Amino acid sequence: MIRRLESTAPGFRAALRALLAYEPAADEAIERTVAQILRDVRERGDAALLEYTRRFDRLPIADAASLELARSELDAAPAQLGAAERGALAAAAERVRRYHERQRAESWSYTEEDGTRLGQKVTPLDSVGLYVPGGKAAYPSSVLMNAIPAKVAGVGGLVMVVPTPDGVRNPLVLAAAAIAGVDRVFTIGGAQAVAALAWGTATVPRVDKIVGPGNAYVAEAKRRVFGVVGIDMIAGPSEILVLCDGSTDPDWVAMDLFSQAEHDEMAQSILLTPVPAYADAVAESIRRLLPELPRRDVIERSLADRGALIVVRDMREACELANEIAPEHLEISAHEPERWAELIRHAGAMFLGPWASEALGDYCAGPNHVLPTMRTARFSSPLGVYDFQKRSSIVQISARGAHALGPIAATLARGEGLHAHARSAELRLEHRE
Repeated sequence: MIRRLESTAPGFRAALRALLAYEPAADEAIERTVAQILRDVRERGDAALLEYTRRFDRLPIADAASLELARSELDAAPAQLGAAERGALAAAAERVRRYHERQRAESWSYTEEDGTRLGQKVTPLDSVGLYVPGGKAAYPSSVLMNAIPAKVAGVGGLVMVVPTPDGVRNPLVLAAAAIAGVDRVFTIGGAQAVAALAWGTATVPRVDKIVGPGNAYVAEAKRRVFGVVGIDMIAGPSEILVLCDGSTDPDWVAMDLFSQAEHDEMAQSILLTPVPAYADAVAESIRRLLPELPRRDVIERSLADRGALIVVRDMREACELANEIAPEHLEISAHEPERWAELIRHAGAMFLGPWASEALGDYCAGPNHVLPTMRTARFSSPLGVYDFQKRSSIVQISARGAHALGPIAATLARGEGLHAHARSAELRLEHRE
């Protein structure tokens, strides 16, 4: 059901490389379809948007204005939920907001001895588009995790797009949007929604950045519009890596591995432990607990194809391998987890101690659950307020500063063959304050 590897075995490194190898399959049909949709919406705007929404979502929409959800309906969405669901959303939103408020960057400046002022001005993006899957899929947690840091950053216009196949509107998603402070909602989806956000139509406003998860068509569309607008990332399958010294209930660890494997067959769940008998115990927990889960077929395929229980020499080697794997989610389920966390350089999010299940991070712990996948934690970070802010350098040169810097700039500019640059700096040397 799930492979077992030993770090001391011959061929372990090759087996680990094979386990971690993942290349998103290029689908020429998807690429061609998305390219056509993007071009069509860019050229024909609302007319194309209406055609694709009628075709793919089976909605008999008369005009483009009908694509926007009435503000009154959005505001009323939380009241449509039961008390438990409404309370859970509100509590999760508050924790996510408190965490992200600590990330907000501020402008700063300093003055050199010659009177030159240098600094950095931090400003929020003007507008952001949030893509949310619709229909049977319901991801209110993703709405909170994407919308709240944008609003904390001070984004002026937060536009959500969510498809409503056959007219089905998910109350949890709409309630999350209302609680998170989304400004406008359009009932559109797919590559056509990405195109509308990237270039704008008469009805849908153009935004500066597009965030949020979607299917293969949405991911391809985001990839293609990058540069016209910013995007958050092109995310791969979900991942969890558990480092355990053998002290945690094996049932807990097995269920944590399941929690990522149930996303889809390509998700990856790996355990690293220095205790062989503990790997045996987790394997037994997997065998016993899996049949009771509704998504057992998906989990079983994920564990068989991309999962592993790996026995290592010690916890130090486990940390070394964790840095090589650079997982999206890293659980350090051990005594003194902080000790081992000090050795970790690459992880999207770290969950320390046996009580810190990754599932809590997905919904309500506070930090963002939009995390780097496919080993990109080596060079990228979780989504945060900083993704919705931009920085402008401040350069206010005094006369003394211009006389000090001018010769340096002119020398370097001539070395590059850029004589107008040199003269621009030198002209100011001819004048005194």
